[in-house]
Amino acid sequence: MSNFVVNAVAREDEGKGASRRLRREGLVPGILYGGDKRKKPAAISVQNNELVKMLADNTFFSSILTLKLDDKEEQVIIKDLQRHPSKPTVLHADFQRITKTNKIKITVPISFAGFEKSAASKAACKFAAEKNTVEILCLPSDLPESVEVNLSACQSDQVLHLSDISLPAGVEIVALRRGEDHDQGIGYVYAPRGARAAK
Repeated sequence: MSNFVVNAVAREDEGKGASRRLRREGLVPGILYGGDKRKKPAAISVQNNELVKMLADNTFFSSILTLKLDDKEEQVIIKDLQRHPSKPTVLHADFQRITKTNKIKITVPISFAGFEKSAASKAACKFAAEKNTVEILCLPSDLPESVEVNLSACQSDQVLHLSDISLPAGVEIVALRRGEDHDQGIGYVYAPRGARAAK
């Protein structure tokens, strides 16, 4: 897991006017919620420049983050992010506290490996990925940096689905918990134009 530290400050002013003032000062309004039932949601702000810098690393979204607030540290994940459509500015950020015993839903990258060893590759076929992330459910201690699809057994014209993802122990795919009808395609093998004729 990546070690990201988010420095936050508690804020008392809420509402659109207060949020606009914060953004003019280079701050991102946010909310911290969840975790222990005794802990209430907290309105916070973080430095936009610091947050944008961390967002440049794709693993930020699939990592457990350390949020520092009022001289205390909490383990959190990023749950929602609103970005400006044209500027390098975050408009709002939601952070969810985590606990060791509660499972979390989080989106992690999908890595595809081994296609070059497949029969499809040897037949001059190519692989195209349709999804590069997937939402999983697991305990924080079981959170993988990514999940993998082994393509070494791929055949020509094969379609890969969520159920083809190799999952570590304790990790589930959220969509598949809803049933087989939600086993979406994540990639497919195809023959480039001219490849068939060249056989």
